[in-house]
This record gives sequence, structure tokens and C-alpha cells, in this order.
Amino acid sequence: MKIDILTLFPDMFSAVKESILGRAQKAGKIEINVINLRDYTEDKHLKCDDYPFGGGAGMVMMPQPIGSAIEALDPEHKARRIYMSPKGETFRQQKVFQLLQYEHLILLCGHYEGVDQRAIDLFIDEEISIGDYVLTGGELPAMVVVDCVSRYVDGVISPSSLVDESFSENLLEYPQYTRPQEYRGIPVPEILRSGDHGKIDAWRREQAIEITKKRRPDLLK
Repeated sequence: MKIDILTLFPDMFSAVKESILGRAQKAGKIEINVINLRDYTEDKHLKCDDYPFGGGAGMVMMPQPIGSAIEALDPEHKARRIYMSPKGETFRQQKVFQLLQYEHLILLCGHYEGVDQRAIDLFIDEEISIGDYVLTGGELPAMVVVDCVSRYVDGVISPSSLVDESFSENLLEYPQYTRPQEYRGIPVPEILRSGDHGKIDAWRREQAIEITKKRRPDLLK
């Protein structure tokens, strides 16, 4: 999978070179490109934003650099083009699986007061939000999407690691324990040390259901 990220602040994405994402890129499982929108502006001062028509606080990202960048990266419109926006559809696990159907994603990171609506109308396929709150820009939401989608690309993570995660089967994940067997008077549940994998699986499922009932009952509807 190829993911292109359009941003005014490319240095924020140094994190995608680390850990699992970094190893996946080195292994050729995914390709992540961070593109500076200023490289596509026609303004001699590299300006990519301007004051909003009608007045109001803040600046709005101009359509020209966005349009030029997207057309250069995806001239035949084969990629799924996404604008990270608090007005978008809330990002959930099902959306992750939908995005996996595409070989190429383009993520546009807004900033300031947002993006000129014409850029959205002309060049964007969908808007995605990671929650009901506002951030300073779309860079962190874009990283969330990159991380969530990349880990399901074949070869990035061992398939066995994905089986019992939170939101698989619409359940939150069961509690996890490691060494030591006892810490500050709290022991690891005896069943996890029993070696009986049938009972362990049953216990884990019971725990997952109980945690989901308490914290996310909406997932059980």
C-alpha cells in the first residue's frame, strides 16, 4: 500500500519512521510519503494560506497548492483522497477495513481555520474525523489513520497478533499479564498459569464481554 500525506508541517511525521511502521517501510510492505504543500504553491513567497472571504478569525488553506499536489500525485484519480476534518465521518474499525481495499491513499492535513471548500469539492473523496474534538491540525489524525490501516497490510504484523484485539468481534480486548507472577500483592490470575488453553480462551472471552459491557455497551447492540 502507498500512502501520501499532504501537509504544511512535514517534520511532524518523523514518527512514521519508527517502530513497526518504520520496519514495514524498510521491508517494502508499505510506502509512506510526506509531501510539503509549499512545494506545489505558485506563490513566490511559498504562501499556502490566506484570509477568509466574509471575514473571521484565522487563515484558510488555499485550493491551488492542494489541487496541484493531488493532481501531480494522482493524475488518473485512482487513489482514495481523504481530508482529515472534524466535520468528517468518525473513524472506526470498519472504516479501516474499507480503506484497505485501496492500493493508494492520499491524506490531506488541514490547518489553521481549515481548507478552501473548492479544494474539497474538486479533489477530495471523503472527510474523516478521529473524534468529537478539535486539534490544531490534521497531522495527528492522519498519523492515526496511517497507523491503523498499515498494521492490517499483509506482512506488517503477525496475523496471530490481530485476532483477539479490541474491536475484533465488536469486543474490547481482555486483560493482559506478564512477569512477575505477583506484583505488589496482585497475582496473575491462576487460570492463565494453568496451561489449559480451552479454559484460558473461555476466561479471556468472558473478560472481553464484561469489559465491553461496562465501557462500550454500544458495541454489543
